[in-house]
Amino acid sequence: MVEAEQAGPVTNGYAWSGRMRATGDVVETMIPRRLDRLPWSRWHWLVVTGLGITWILDGFEVTLVGAIASMLTHKDALGLTTRQAASAGTFYLVGAIAGALIFGYLTDRFGRKNLFTITLAIYLVFTVASGLAWNYWSFVGFRLLAGAGIGGEYSAINSAIDELIPARVRGRVALAINGSWWVGTAGAAFFSYVLLHGLRESIGWRLGFFVGATLALGIIIIRRFIPESPRWLLTHGRAAEAEQVVDDIEAAVRKQHPVLPEPEGAPIVIEQRRRLSFLSIARYVIQNYPQRGLLGLALMTGQAFLYNAIFFTYTLVLTKFFSVDAKTAPLYLIPFAVGNFFGPLLLGPLFDTLGRRVMIPFTYITSGLLLIATGELFVHDVLTQTTMTIAWCVIFFFASAGASSAYLSVSELFPLEARAMAISLFYAFGTGLAAFAPTLFGALIQSASRTNVNYGYLVGAGLMLAAGIIAIFLAVPAERRALEDVASPYTAVRGRGPTSIAAPARAT
Repeated sequence: MVEAEQAGPVTNGYAWSGRMRATGDVVETMIPRRLDRLPWSRWHWLVVTGLGITWILDGFEVTLVGAIASMLTHKDALGLTTRQAASAGTFYLVGAIAGALIFGYLTDRFGRKNLFTITLAIYLVFTVASGLAWNYWSFVGFRLLAGAGIGGEYSAINSAIDELIPARVRGRVALAINGSWWVGTAGAAFFSYVLLHGLRESIGWRLGFFVGATLALGIIIIRRFIPESPRWLLTHGRAAEAEQVVDDIEAAVRKQHPVLPEPEGAPIVIEQRRRLSFLSIARYVIQNYPQRGLLGLALMTGQAFLYNAIFFTYTLVLTKFFSVDAKTAPLYLIPFAVGNFFGPLLLGPLFDTLGRRVMIPFTYITSGLLLIATGELFVHDVLTQTTMTIAWCVIFFFASAGASSAYLSVSELFPLEARAMAISLFYAFGTGLAAFAPTLFGALIQSASRTNVNYGYLVGAGLMLAAGIIAIFLAVPAERRALEDVASPYTAVRGRGPTSIAAPARAT
């Protein structure tokens, strides 16, 4: 038996004589409680900056391709058709799906830290390659591989963030980080405008990709200082290492907060295993969490179709139906991005106070209804390019918070051992169902029919409304609760530790 040197308190009537106690393959620990009770500090900002940059990079990439979509149809650029320019978004999403599945599995197998370094490196290499493309197939091929890097990032980063951020602020932090996607959007819109106006068409669009790669290189350096998730280490036979990581985190936090509050709640008892069968974990998730599976699929599909359909083709709508110059169109994405950024930022705290069951249905249903109204105004030619942009700002103020909550939900509602894979699966299924939305909308826009384009808007609105209605009945009140209390780890030992587990732990 191994005892930690410093004794902890007696909590909830559960006698606890040390921070960690191990007998054979079973370890009794307060690590999750210790992480959740930490006050906010510079160390947490390091985590948010180093990991949250993923969404800024993805926003930059997606927006850049959308902003230059019209320019890519010019002969001095790549000379693509409108449908080909729009399809670049589909290839990027297909790559993201494949990357999410492959790297999601590897993240649960080999750890968060290893994979979020590899995936960012893949993104960096093929983003540079995208700027060196010479024809349609080379361009979409490189976009596919860059997307694979970003898809892998989603699972590794969401897992790490949830497992390192205190439970009381997990909702607002997760939404704010996901909302930072739009910081990248605004940056890409500005850069694309400057590059397309200040340089020749043949090279201006290429340099935009090099900016994204430069950001990624800087973040790889920052991520060296972010540790492996102690929760992941704990369930993979590395409890002593997990204990040391938490000691180091507490030491970093004490630089700002010398006296840390005592952990609250009972210790958790874990059966340590170095290797976990994916099939056994999948069976456990299916048996214990089928309703959460339906919720995750609905939320991810609704938001993915809405964003992939509209955002990848927004500049095409402006140039086709509002006669906006292709070089000026990216500027309209800046106010659009502002609305999307402030939605999660301002509504995020309500997900931790009013709760998930209230805010998830509210954001999904509200954005769906507003999209229907906007589509009708668009069909009857009531809107100008300015009022259309304002309408999108209002719609996506709510939709952005809802989309961010989808990623939060699928990352916190499943067992720790399957968290990254759950994120990957739901991202893959949801995005897979919506991956061809940009190509579909490209065809609808090319028809030059407002009615046809509105059919696409109605599909997006319907999916958002359906997801919101499902969330009314199935959303889980996970606010301010430890991850282990929301979903019992697969390796948790029955009959010991926390008593308010959301699903029964298996017996050893």
